[in-house]
Amino acid sequence: MKTKALIILFLLCCQLLMAQTPLPKHEVRAAWITAVYGLDWPKTKATSAEGIRRQKAELLDMLDKLKMANFNTVLFQTRTRGDVIYKSAYEPYNSILTGKVGGDPGYDPLAFAIEECHKRGMECHAWIVAIPLGNRTHVNALGNNSVTKKRPSITVAYKREYFLNPGHPDTKKYLMDMTREIVQNYDVDGVHYDYLRYPENSPQFPDRNEYRKYGNGRDIDQWRRDNISEIVRTIYNGVKALKPWVKVSTSPVGKYDDTTRYSSRGWNAYKAVKQDVVGWLGEGIQDQIYPMMYFKGNNFYPFALDWKEQSNGRQVIPGLGIYFLDPKEGDWDITEIERQILFSRSNGLAGQAHYRIKYLMDNVQGLYDLLTDELYTAPALPPAMPWLDNVAPSAPKNLQMTTDADGYLHLKWEAATDNDTKNAPMYVVYGATTPSVDTNNPANIIAQRVQGTEYIYAPIFPWNRKTYFAVTAIDRYGNESEPVLLGQ
Repeated sequence: MKTKALIILFLLCCQLLMAQTPLPKHEVRAAWITAVYGLDWPKTKATSAEGIRRQKAELLDMLDKLKMANFNTVLFQTRTRGDVIYKSAYEPYNSILTGKVGGDPGYDPLAFAIEECHKRGMECHAWIVAIPLGNRTHVNALGNNSVTKKRPSITVAYKREYFLNPGHPDTKKYLMDMTREIVQNYDVDGVHYDYLRYPENSPQFPDRNEYRKYGNGRDIDQWRRDNISEIVRTIYNGVKALKPWVKVSTSPVGKYDDTTRYSSRGWNAYKAVKQDVVGWLGEGIQDQIYPMMYFKGNNFYPFALDWKEQSNGRQVIPGLGIYFLDPKEGDWDITEIERQILFSRSNGLAGQAHYRIKYLMDNVQGLYDLLTDELYTAPALPPAMPWLDNVAPSAPKNLQMTTDADGYLHLKWEAATDNDTKNAPMYVVYGATTPSVDTNNPANIIAQRVQGTEYIYAPIFPWNRKTYFAVTAIDRYGNESEPVLLGQ
């Protein structure tokens, strides 16, 4: 009875907090779309025109639902375990696309995902699994296309699985080559690295030869941490030399280390898997981190604060373990995820990421409804990156409106300019029912990432029709201009 009363009190507090606290205008709302083993996508094989259509439709359905729930970031799995979902010079297509290793699906899934995310005003980040290469069965299935065959010097076998060897100097070059291929050839908004770490608590990892050659007097744990940090540094600097607006992020283990009051119980980034994430943040070689904080209670909150306190102004987006809502996984109560979202907001973290999208699409324990009805009721813009660029574009000019025969409103304006000559500004369209359009209120956001200088407004619900509008320019770094109002 006492526990039930506490839960009721907590829910009342949450409702009061949501009623009193406006939704943030800037917040990362991300979801991981997992391709490995077809866990989230795809279910249909692209072996015919109809198969391609259905495979695309599966993805479009997920993106439409994310858009309706006001998500703004998609972490789209692009490299899985030594195979990929785009046409690569380095690794074969994942068999999940066609049922055959290296099978061409007849279209470019990564290009398709990026285009469709952008149409919906969402960012698309290429999610790259870095170090693991899969078990023996998987590697054998890849045959001569496996990196273990093509580049055996940078791979090792350990506990019935294969890995890139972080201690070999050519490993960072290989990962950067793959990253360069993606960043140069695709309009990604970010590259997001998973499993950029050593296997958990692996003192016998077979890298002694490299340690003898390159250790330079460091103890082996520090040498291994330095190896991972050097890969992160190489990738970050390499991406920024290509396209500085592309966000570079990782999904580290959810606890950095023990805090002064709470133990990580041996599962942490720094010691267990050799990720010196705080060092990366301090050096400025991350734009975002998505720590995998798939925990409850005091295994979540103090460690989330620890990340925030050591972020060096970079964006910390806790990864939420929404799969634990499933009775088969953990049967968490929905209030746990609700509490974590509210906590991240009230403590100034940059947003939330949901692992995995399946549990959003399945509306497990009503999570999707909770987001659309209460927590994500208005759009949000991704936070800016002032450490890369803090100059906003000029304001657009001469906003005009006409109405066509179908009653749709056509908004047109004169283009803005920006200091980034490689990217034309994008635009955010705001609407209200009163002449004073408050662009600080996210509820007034009608569209974001608008390309070009025209937008056709056709409200889904006629009773929610806006009659007054404003437009701002926004750059690839998230800097937003002053607004232009209708008739200005």
